[in-house]
Amino acid sequence: MSETCKNGNAPCKPERKERLLGLIDLDARFELTQFRLIRALLKSRWMPLLLLFFNTFMFVIILVAALLGGYSAGNYNFGIMLVWILWWVLLMFVLVPVFARAWCLMCPFPIFSDWFQRKRLIDVGQEKPWGLNRRWPKWLKNMWLMNVLFLVTTYFSGFLTVRPFASFVLLGSVILAAFIVGLVYEKRSFCLYLCPVSGFQGLYSQFAAAEIRHKDDEICKAHKKKTCFIGNEKGHGCPWLLMPFKFEKNTYCGMCLECFKTCPYDNMAFNLRPFGADLLVDSKLEPKGLDEAWKAFIMLGIAVVFYLGFQGPWGFMKDMIRGTTLSGFFSYIVIHTVFCFAFIPAVFFLFCWLSKLISGDREVPLKQVFTGFAYTLIPLGLGVWVAFSFGIILPNGSYLLHIASDPFSWGWNLLGTANFPWTPVLTQYLPHLQGIAMLVFYVFSIDYGMKLSRRIYPNPAHAHRGFLPILAVLTALTFLFLWLYMGSALSEK
Repeated sequence: MSETCKNGNAPCKPERKERLLGLIDLDARFELTQFRLIRALLKSRWMPLLLLFFNTFMFVIILVAALLGGYSAGNYNFGIMLVWILWWVLLMFVLVPVFARAWCLMCPFPIFSDWFQRKRLIDVGQEKPWGLNRRWPKWLKNMWLMNVLFLVTTYFSGFLTVRPFASFVLLGSVILAAFIVGLVYEKRSFCLYLCPVSGFQGLYSQFAAAEIRHKDDEICKAHKKKTCFIGNEKGHGCPWLLMPFKFEKNTYCGMCLECFKTCPYDNMAFNLRPFGADLLVDSKLEPKGLDEAWKAFIMLGIAVVFYLGFQGPWGFMKDMIRGTTLSGFFSYIVIHTVFCFAFIPAVFFLFCWLSKLISGDREVPLKQVFTGFAYTLIPLGLGVWVAFSFGIILPNGSYLLHIASDPFSWGWNLLGTANFPWTPVLTQYLPHLQGIAMLVFYVFSIDYGMKLSRRIYPNPAHAHRGFLPILAVLTALTFLFLWLYMGSALSEK
C-alpha cells in the first residue's frame, strides 16, 4: 500500500479510503440539516435558548434541593440523584458517544456570563461586549487546566455523591466561576479552558457519531466577511472562538448553533457519521497533543479508582474515598494523583517505547509515537465509563421515582411515586452488560489503533510490527476492567 506524507515527520495518510472495522467508509456523512424542519429549528434564535432556560430552571431546583438537603442521605436528594445519576448516565450513554458536545449546547453554567457580555439573551446586537473581553493566555489554550481541575474535583467524589451540600458548593462554585471568568475573558473562555466537564466531553466527542461542519469549501473561500466567526445581525460570532469554515474535530466545538444562524449561504451541516472519525485528524490547526493524551490517561485512572471506591467489594477503599479518617483521605489523594498523572502514562510510555523499538523505524520521534497512540485509549476509555454507568443506573435508578415526587423532601407526592421502594433493575445482568460494553469498545480501539499506527509509521511493515505492543496494552487494560466489572462481581455470587 503506497502512502504520501504531508511533510517531514508529520503522519502519513494512506491513499486508499479508510473503513471503520473494514466495512464503513469513514468519509460517509448523513446530513440531518438537509431536512427543512431541522434546519429551520437550528437556525431559530429560540434554539438552544429554550433548552438553556429549561436547564437553568432545573438547576435552580437542583441547587435548592442540594442546599436544603444539607448532609442528609444522598440517595433521597433531588440534586444528588439528578446530577450524579440521571445526568451522568445520559451523558455517557447518549449525549457524548452519539451527539458529541450536545450538553454544552444546553448547559446553563455560562448563561449569565453570556447575558452580561451580550447585554441580551434572545435578540442579537452589534455593540462591543461588556466586560474586559481579554484574550485567554496562549500558553493555557489547551486541556491542562481542565485536567487538573477535573482530577481535583474527583478527590471529593466520596462527598459529592452522598452529601447534598457538597454538591451545592461544587455546582454553585462552577456557575460563579463561569460568570467571573466571563467578566474578564472573551466569550466562552471558561468553557474552553476551565470547565471540568468540558475536558472529557471534548476528548470523547472525537469518537461521537455526530458533528457540525461546513459543507462546501469553495463557498467559504468566496465569503470574505466570515460572519460565522465575527457574527452578524442574525447571530453571534462563534462563542467558542473557532473558525467554522476550518475546524475538523469536535474537541472544542460547543455546538452552540450560532454558525447556522450567521452563515448567509446555509453552508453549515449537522451530520451523522461513523464512530471515531476525529481520531485520525492531526493537522497544524488541530494537532494531537499531550494535554489530550493525559486527559485519556486520567479518565482511565479515575475509572479504576471510582470502581474500587464505589462499586468494588473492598471496604477500606470506600473508607478512604469517603474520608472516614483524615490520614486515609490524604492517602487516597496522593495515590489517586500519582496513579492517574504518573503511573498510567509511564506504563503506556513503556509500551510506546517498545512499539518504536519493535517497529524498526528510527526516524519517527518517540513523542509522536506516544501522543499518537494515546488516542487509542479514547474508545476504550469511553467504553469503561459506559460500563461504569451501568453500575450506577441499574442499582440506583429507582430512587429517581421517589425524588421526582418529593424534590425538596417536604413530604410531597407530586407524581404518586414518593413511596416507591428501592428496586434494583436487571442487576443480575450487570456484569454481563459491563463486559459487553468493554468488548465492543475494545474492538473500536484495536481498529483505530491499527489505523493510527499506519499514520505514525510510514512503512506498512513497521506499522504492523509497531502496533503489537499497543495491542498488548489495550488487551491488558480490557482484561483488567473485565476482571473488575465481571470477575469480582461474579465471585461475590
